[in-house]
Amino acid sequence: MKKILLGLALSLGLITAATAAGPAVTLDKAPKRTNDMAALQNGAKLFVNYCLSCHSAAFMRYNRLRDIGLTDKQIAENLTFTTDKIGDTMKASIDPKQAKAWFGANPPDLTLVARSRSSSAGTGADYIYTLLRTYYRDPQKPTGWNNKTFPNIGMPHPLWELQGEQRPVYQKVESHGHEVEVVKGWEQVKPGKLSQAEYDQNVGDLVAYLQWMAEPAQNSRVRIGVWVLIFLAAFTVVAWRLNAAYWKDVK
Repeated sequence: MKKILLGLALSLGLITAATAAGPAVTLDKAPKRTNDMAALQNGAKLFVNYCLSCHSAAFMRYNRLRDIGLTDKQIAENLTFTTDKIGDTMKASIDPKQAKAWFGANPPDLTLVARSRSSSAGTGADYIYTLLRTYYRDPQKPTGWNNKTFPNIGMPHPLWELQGEQRPVYQKVESHGHEVEVVKGWEQVKPGKLSQAEYDQNVGDLVAYLQWMAEPAQNSRVRIGVWVLIFLAAFTVVAWRLNAAYWKDVK
């Protein structure tokens, strides 16, 4: 039950945030790690442990994880549930009827969440990265948690055991003739299993995996695109010289 609640937490905040006016803080830049196999493998582990209990990735098959350097044996032993097969899609283990009864709606799919949350404020990766690092305790909320990126968020902190508890430190500034409070930084109230640097590193890995999962062929597409452009540039020079040679005697 605990794992189910942790898993549900991530996606509810990511998806329901679509109805919000926008993030309450400036989005932090997510690290670019979609080419880092170790980061993607760690992100896949975090995704399975903290998200997949409740949220499916219906457009992703387990065997596609070979693309990030995992063997079928590693996938089967470490990243699948007992009843899953290597060729299955990544389905949540939660019963949809139970999920609807407990939370009022079925947990949404996370396959494309890193792309769907893109906005003028930043990329979807920036949004998720900032969201998972701006939780704080709020006893006035039913879940006991709130979030600076998505104020009055309706989900608890999915990774609170790793991060621990923190509180925002405010600073008063002048804005458009009015004095407002902005977040100056964060103060650790209760330590988690990881240090802040380790937690940020793991969140970056999870975000990288969500980015990769949203478009597994992205790195190949970019790599092939570079070679295509190089070929076209070289062919343009060849065609230009052939054209000059062909018409040189025509007056």
